[in-house]
Amino acid sequence: MPSTFLSLYYHLVFSTKEREPSITASWRPRLHQYLGGVVNGLGGLSQGIGGTADHVHLLIELRATIALSDFMRDLKKGSSMWVHEELSLKNFAWQEGYAAFTVSASAVDEVRRYIENQEEHHRERSFREELKIMLQRSGVKFEERYLD
Repeated sequence: MPSTFLSLYYHLVFSTKEREPSITASWRPRLHQYLGGVVNGLGGLSQGIGGTADHVHLLIELRATIALSDFMRDLKKGSSMWVHEELSLKNFAWQEGYAAFTVSASAVDEVRRYIENQEEHHRERSFREELKIMLQRSGVKFEERYLD
């Protein structure tokens, strides 16, 4: 094949350290906007960002040349530094791990809507319950003790 054709969408989920509800409604939109800028700055394309006080969801598109683990390290590092410097929240940190799910192009709009309605979803279930369901639906093997 003379060219490379790809469609690499990811649904990313990660939480604050120890699931502290530290992302308050007063600055959450600014964080989401900043995360989108970091995604774009790292060579990705932000397709949607949402979350609650203790975690964020992102729908992104990446080029094949970008390693997801490097991307996540830089995204979390850059956004933590922004929170420390811009908001003077020196104790803010992200949890070490993350969840990443591939998304087919036909499901992008559905995942985007899901991400946009995070606060509504979490009136009915906790982040832990949500993550467990997402992992199960995606066929990801996990141990419950590592969900906290």
